[in-house]
Amino acid sequence: MNIEDFFNVTLFTTTFATLFVILDPLGSVPVFLGLTSRLSSAAQRKAAAQATFVSISVILAFAVLGQQILSLLQISMEALQLSGGVLLFLVAMELLTDKGSEEPDTGDDRVNVALVPLGTPLLAGPGSIVAVMVSVAHANSSAPGWVAVITAVVLAHLILWATMRFSLELSKLLGPGGIMLLTKISGLLLAAIATQLVMEAIFAFITSSNIV
Repeated sequence: MNIEDFFNVTLFTTTFATLFVILDPLGSVPVFLGLTSRLSSAAQRKAAAQATFVSISVILAFAVLGQQILSLLQISMEALQLSGGVLLFLVAMELLTDKGSEEPDTGDDRVNVALVPLGTPLLAGPGSIVAVMVSVAHANSSAPGWVAVITAVVLAHLILWATMRFSLELSKLLGPGGIMLLTKISGLLLAAIATQLVMEAIFAFITSSNIV
């Protein structure tokens, strides 16, 4: 028995790496602290759990229903992969240029920031949703592929929850400079992943269209 018969290691690695740099757990520390600064320690821990639950629920929902949505709208996998690559590249540019570092304003103090805007759209945003939908398409409806994608989503969110849960300690340990450095590295890696997605989509379109 080969491990690939039960678990697609390659798909797990690419899905987890992509999600990790998109979710940017360490980079989310200052945003989380800014949004929950008025809450008690107990309320902050609850907010971390709620935001993680909302994010993983939204992403898994699109992972399961994403293909049906594409079929209904008659969107090809190549089109989704190309648009996903462009979208991820824009997210990478935000990480590299600090455009996404400003604290969001909910516009209403009564809004639970763990749900909106933290859980969605900051965490479960277009980038992470598209990335998981592309991974599900690569799974080709196989059990090892599905296990790999779901495991990657869960593991990435466990790390995300841990960083938010201990955000105050991490912020003191790394300092603003350390968090910024890790955010820049994440942006660079995400830009490379986005470029790879775009290239694969173009070559897949050329092959399927019998242009060459």
